[in-house]
Amino acid sequence: MIEVLFFAQVRERLDCASLSLAFPATGLDLDGLQARLIAEHGPGWAEVLGQDNIIRAVNQVVAERNTPLNDGDEVAFYPPVTGG
Repeated sequence: MIEVLFFAQVRERLDCASLSLAFPATGLDLDGLQARLIAEHGPGWAEVLGQDNIIRAVNQVVAERNTPLNDGDEVAFYPPVTGG
């Protein structure tokens, strides 16, 4: 299983805090996971997850889109964070 978490405006716009997905036998990278989520949930998800400024993390480490995933990983999608 892969645990997928959504934070802040991403969670609000998708109306979803988390999902658990079966890990495919063929393997998957972060970009493939995003494509799967969009295919399963529709164009609204494409609009949110496809934004260039969305941050993606695997096991709490910011990751590139081609990062390979493993069974048991935690993936998070969240907007850029600013502070003062």
